[in-house]
Order: sequence, then C-alpha cells, then structure tokens
Amino acid sequence: MPSDLWSFTLDFYARPGVEQACLALQARGGNVCALLCGVWLDLRGISFDPGRAEKIRQLATPWHDQVVAPLRAVRTRWKAAAATDEELGAMRERLKVLELDAERELLVRLQRLVQDWPEQGAQGAGAWLEALAADAANEAPDALQILRRVGADLA
Repeated sequence: MPSDLWSFTLDFYARPGVEQACLALQARGGNVCALLCGVWLDLRGISFDPGRAEKIRQLATPWHDQVVAPLRAVRTRWKAAAATDEELGAMRERLKVLELDAERELLVRLQRLVQDWPEQGAQGAGAWLEALAADAANEAPDALQILRRVGADLA
C-alpha cells in the first residue's frame, strides 16, 4: 500500500467498483477526498477519534465547496456543448485537469493534517470511512460497502 495519500488514492480509485462507488457517494453529498482519506486512515491503523474526524471535515469541506465543486459544476455544464464545439471541448479537458489538481491539493492538505497521528497497526476499513461518509452513507449503503470491501482486501 502506498504510504502517501495521493498515491494511495490513485491506486485505490483504480480498483474495480471504487470509481462507481465514489461517484454514487459524491452524488449524495459525500466528499470523495475525505472518504478516501478515511479508508487510508483505517488501513494505516489510525485510531478513530471524532474530534479528529471533525478536523478533517473542517479542512475538506470548504476546499471542496469553494474550489473543487465549482470547477466540477462548470465542467459538467459544458459537457453537452463540448461534444460539438472543439474549442470548448479543449477548454473542458483543461478544466478537468484543474479539477484533478484541486483534488490532489486537498489530499496533500489532508495528509499534512493527519501525518503526525499515531499508527496502531492496520485494522481495515471501518470507523474513519463510516464517519467521513456521514449522510451519504445512509443514501448509498451499497457504495459504502464496496469501499469497505476493497479496503478490507488491502488490509
């Protein structure tokens, strides 16, 4: 398992079913970067702490709402028009790269936040993921179960 959150995210997201599960949770208000951080923390064996989970939310939510989500909204709005407008399509592709850069920056910031939290030994996906999924977990329990299962396979 990669030790840094960005590399872990790339590896984990590429596993079967993870992308679809993340998109389903995202559609229900889940913050995918926070969710993936939760899986990573669970796998690293960081003991769950509700106060620390709140710190993750306090860091992740504003960045997502003010940076990532607006980029995603514009990219999504342009999808249909970009199919027939080559220049707009090229701009949409650049916007997609910028959106990914914004997500990577959020993951770097999350790793910086949690880097000194002590490891207890791998325990598998669990408490962190559940807490950081919040209400999205209630609306997409199957998607959350996929992330748990894939995380458990890595433990």
